[in-house]
Amino acid sequence: MSLKILLSGAKGRMGQAICSIAGEHGCEITHPVDLGDDPSELIAGCDLVIDFSLRDATRPLAELAAEHGKPMVIGTTGHEADDREAIEKTTSRIAMVWAGNFSTGVNLLFYLTQQAARVLDTRSGFDPEVIEMHHRLKKDAPSGTADRLLEILKDSRKLGEEDVSHGRSGMVGERKDDEIGSHALRGGDVVGEHTVMFAGIGERIELTHRATDRIIFAAGALKAAKWAVNQEPGLYSMQDVLGLQA
Repeated sequence: MSLKILLSGAKGRMGQAICSIAGEHGCEITHPVDLGDDPSELIAGCDLVIDFSLRDATRPLAELAAEHGKPMVIGTTGHEADDREAIEKTTSRIAMVWAGNFSTGVNLLFYLTQQAARVLDTRSGFDPEVIEMHHRLKKDAPSGTADRLLEILKDSRKLGEEDVSHGRSGMVGERKDDEIGSHALRGGDVVGEHTVMFAGIGERIELTHRATDRIIFAAGALKAAKWAVNQEPGLYSMQDVLGLQA
């Protein structure tokens, strides 16, 4: 029996990709909604909600899903802190998979970055930098994937957001030991590229993932959906879905 999905952002690039392969993954987009539609009129008839809309639409949709006891998969990024907190509170009532990237390869990149960061800590003398590139139409920066990579590096070195340098300009002085660089490139039709670099003296380690087709993200989102409907309430990541443990 197909999983009945309410898909918010159905007309967007990711929404269209999900619609195009849903049947292959045992899912059915029974309720496609987009800007101007009212999901409250449809949510009772679905098994799960997938959100790839706009960040301002995520919070009311999550609260609606929680009210009706519908698990949720969220792929939108760039939320303000208060919205993110409110969305996370709904996970006391529903299972939610929230990821900045649903690619298997990217989540392996997260795992490998965690492993490398444990070895290449502040005492190692390696300087971490995160570089990402996306198409010219992307609105937020850094990307959700880059944000997660930065979180991994911050956690490994016990640093905060104030230690992240988002690009550099002018006489910024020498690089500090407790500094993480973040660089966002935009142009053309690049689907997504992310590199974590650990630059040492005499050697450099780079972990890179390049996406060439949005279908990989759509397939991951549907995999997360089929996993989430069988979970207890709580906030989960794509690494939980894939069984990857740091």
